[in-house]
Amino acid sequence: MEKPVAPTKWGSSPTAQDLYAVFADLAVRERDEKALRQYAPLAEEMAVRAGHPLYQAIAHRAWGMAHRLVGEYAEAEERLTQALASFQKLATRWQMGRTLCEFAELALAQGDTGAARDYHTRALTLFEEMRAAPDAARTRAALSGG
Repeated sequence: MEKPVAPTKWGSSPTAQDLYAVFADLAVRERDEKALRQYAPLAEEMAVRAGHPLYQAIAHRAWGMAHRLVGEYAEAEERLTQALASFQKLATRWQMGRTLCEFAELALAQGDTGAARDYHTRALTLFEEMRAAPDAARTRAALSGG
């Protein structure tokens, strides 16, 4: 019987840093405050230690969501602003669009529907430019009140 051949390595295995960033980002998607409080600090610590600006921005967005969920709006805005600035510097349009959607949710939580509409519109433009259909559809639904 022949020995099975191991798959070709195309990259390295995910590190704890990668996993914490993914877990924090997933917690944002799920609006899971407990998971955000668990994974955002770990993602941030490892990203800062490694000097990984993308993961640092993801951690900022996760913290922004955690703060928004408990009504800490000033802290949420500060973290989302840091995330958006980093994503803009990195020219990661999809991440920028996602962060603009989080700003829209923050604006809605504060009763500012005009600002929320502006953030959603800006996010939709980015998603449409990239042909990110699922994100564009979610953003259109938010704009239409759905």
